[in-house]
Amino acid sequence: MHIIVCIKQVPDSTQVKVDPKTGTLIRAGVPSILNPYDHYALEKALAIKAKTGAKITVLSMGPQQATAVLRLALALGADEGVLLSARAFAGSDTWATAYALAMAVKKIGSFDLVLCGQMAIDGDTAQTGPEMAYHLNIPQITFCEGIDANGNTVVVKKLIEGGHQILQADLPVLVTMTMPADYAPKYPSFLAAHKAQDKVIRTWTDADIGADPHKLGLEGSPTRVDRIFPPPSRVKGEIFSGSAVELANKFVEILKKERVVK
Repeated sequence: MHIIVCIKQVPDSTQVKVDPKTGTLIRAGVPSILNPYDHYALEKALAIKAKTGAKITVLSMGPQQATAVLRLALALGADEGVLLSARAFAGSDTWATAYALAMAVKKIGSFDLVLCGQMAIDGDTAQTGPEMAYHLNIPQITFCEGIDANGNTVVVKKLIEGGHQILQADLPVLVTMTMPADYAPKYPSFLAAHKAQDKVIRTWTDADIGADPHKLGLEGSPTRVDRIFPPPSRVKGEIFSGSAVELANKFVEILKKERVVK
């Protein structure tokens, strides 16, 4: 059984600030981490590996520094890593990113299961995984908290409003994982991290995966992010007390002041 886990290096969102002049994220001096949703998906893949002996390939797209999260995944127990890194990928939205990742999956070859985090914390779109499934022409199951798989089928615990669904699907399939509220990521020992230095990480360009250059980067992206900005500060609320009649009169007074009513 071959599992491909898509992971992303993201800025630690608790420390990211927005430049008020440019409206862009200030990444300088901000530490990068493995996207938590992807970390959870990787741990689920490792649990399947422990039971079935599956092979795990981790796949990421980004600059060369993204090898750090691939190396972390290898230290945790993944077998091989692939990084997509080229100028042609710059500016890709989720659609172009999903296309590139899907082309890389096809180049990797035979696979049974693709696992993705529900979303990246620096984007929060939850679109890349489902769009990959479209490009790969395979079924998808999203928002899953639990997963179990063998060589033929996968059984997932899918989060829905008010509860969960237990679903089963034949392989191959793409599954996106969402984290439980109490999730705490695991990290490798020093010895495991040292041994991971000998594991293979391949770096591929757009030419290596046979991608159509018109489907990558800004040209291949049907959406654009104009700017990013923090929401305006909320005005501090007021609390009024009194009888029902007094409060009703006060409410009418406020509505008139705000010109909601005459």
